[in-house]
Amino acid sequence: MVTMVTLIYKIIEIITYIHEMILTWNDNYEYNFSDKQLHFLVVGVLGMGMLFVIHPVFKFLAEKKMTLAISWIYVVTLLVVMTFAIEIGQRYTKTGYMDFRDVIYGMGGFFLMFAVFFVIRIIIMLIIRLFQDDEPSSSTPQ
Repeated sequence: MVTMVTLIYKIIEIITYIHEMILTWNDNYEYNFSDKQLHFLVVGVLGMGMLFVIHPVFKFLAEKKMTLAISWIYVVTLLVVMTFAIEIGQRYTKTGYMDFRDVIYGMGGFFLMFAVFFVIRIIIMLIIRLFQDDEPSSSTPQ
């Protein structure tokens, strides 16, 4: 079973490996960028890469009038960050046990509640469509 501490240490290992690789490139090619300059470049490039991937997806969803999907993606992203922050905060302040299962259960709660909301929304939309007056066609004979 993967614990939250194990997961965080694994993420830190990966980030440390990438960090060391970037520092090695910086030294080998004698760019002499400072730590702040490297953060500026790496986070800037990472952010722009994510934007170039995410923007077309959101644009497609908006064109298809799937704004609920955009909202869902945004909320899920915020909830993942928030649940990890809560668990890390519990570890740091010793107000609880940092447990990866808490993140899974928390996200599961949102997914279940969203599924119920989505089904209710579909039912309401179907009922509204059922009782909507059909507009008379403009090609009726006079």
